[in-house]
Amino acid sequence: MRKLLVLALMALAGCVTPRTQTPIAVYDFGLQRLATASSAETSGNRRLKASLFVADTAAPAWLDSTGIHYRLAYHDLAQSHAYANNRWAATPAILLTQRIRSRIAEINDDAVVSAADGARADYMLRLELEEFTQVFDTTDQSRAVIKIRASLIESGTRLPLAQRSFSIEQAAPAANAQGAVRALTEASDKLIGNLIVWLIKELPEKNKNSGIARTISDEYQ
Repeated sequence: MRKLLVLALMALAGCVTPRTQTPIAVYDFGLQRLATASSAETSGNRRLKASLFVADTAAPAWLDSTGIHYRLAYHDLAQSHAYANNRWAATPAILLTQRIRSRIAEINDDAVVSAADGARADYMLRLELEEFTQVFDTTDQSRAVIKIRASLIESGTRLPLAQRSFSIEQAAPAANAQGAVRALTEASDKLIGNLIVWLIKELPEKNKNSGIARTISDEYQ
């Protein structure tokens, strides 16, 4: 009887022993080792010469999380999924905003500011993220898909100068979360390069005597 009681207690202890949880892998866009070179190439060595307020990128509710999202085109493209044990260090919108500000600052002879800076800016760049996912065409083939809409606005008049939608795809090297991260990071840098080319074309040079610059607190709050 005593042996049976001991065995029962051991079995019960085994049932309540917590299972080892799979660690969650956290990713960001990594170091910008190619940012300077790619900016120079895509812009043709031209530079921006106007202060620019880069607003925080807006995103739909389903993208407002740190999940790494994917879609199964061969099953139901309208349904979005997220990897269970992998996530971004911040939301895609935040990661993109930081990357865009950094890249633009590299080629801008004037200031690139955010709302937290409380600085003056002649123009405002608004960004709306529409898609940031890994799309599986088959079970072992996937691609990154990013869609974003950009609006360039003059601060003084609040009038839009230009607006454009950007879309880019990048084949993923692997059909998993790691492949998604790499493809989405590379696609983001290519999209930012295209955005910079567009800004150089559309953004007028700063007219220091125009008097249109206002503080961020006055214009954007």
